[in-house]
Amino acid sequence: MSAREAISAAIIAAKARGELALVAYLTAGFPSRDTFKRDLQAIAEAADVVEIGVPFTDPMADGVTIQRASHAALAQGVSLRWILGQLEEMPRTKAPLLLMSYLNPLLVLGPRELAATAARAGVAGFIVPDLPFDESAELRAALSSEGVALVQMVTPVTRPQRLEEICANSQGFVYAVTMTGTTGKNVAVPAEVTQYLDVVRSRSPVPVCAGFGIRSREQLDLLRGHVDGAVVGSALVEVLERGEDPAHWLRELRASR
Repeated sequence: MSAREAISAAIIAAKARGELALVAYLTAGFPSRDTFKRDLQAIAEAADVVEIGVPFTDPMADGVTIQRASHAALAQGVSLRWILGQLEEMPRTKAPLLLMSYLNPLLVLGPRELAATAARAGVAGFIVPDLPFDESAELRAALSSEGVALVQMVTPVTRPQRLEEICANSQGFVYAVTMTGTTGKNVAVPAEVTQYLDVVRSRSPVPVCAGFGIRSREQLDLLRGHVDGAVVGSALVEVLERGEDPAHWLRELRASR
């Protein structure tokens, strides 16, 4: 099984257990670069897939929580090369690992070096919010050569034909954004979003995971039956910021029924 196939397999395995898969996000090096490996290992024990945020100066898709975490990590000298080095030193985690990065840090390495280095470090996939689908072929090809996924994102305003094209080319899973705007909004996921999620799921050959603004058991219950997994980001970053146990928090979130 390739690394990118392991992402889908982990999500499908959660579904087979009757659970909504949890894709858990942390910003690399936040709250402290010294605790990154420990935090990652703990989260990987409780989540099905882990999304590691590469800190960036202008994280335009992220709300204030992840912006704050990103700036704090950058102040500690956290970079893409540092993250990949840390991952290469670590034992492989139970949960597949993805890197969520804006395009600029990736361009420093270039597609081929990035793909090879990521594969050595045990990275199973990438999410690149500011990489347009029409411009993603070169990176997707480089990652595919190493068995690494490029996860694509869709939104409630993605046109039907475009949605089909993106779903057909996504690897690992399709990231279905639940609302327009940025991550971390402390507002209810609108109930009508389930209709859009049903459409995405009907078009996608790989699992579908919903993300943006998901932070409660009630929201997970709303999503059950409409997607295969949920991405939990800002709420988990806030747990780490408060110095609480992220694995315990994730297990409590999952135990919603």
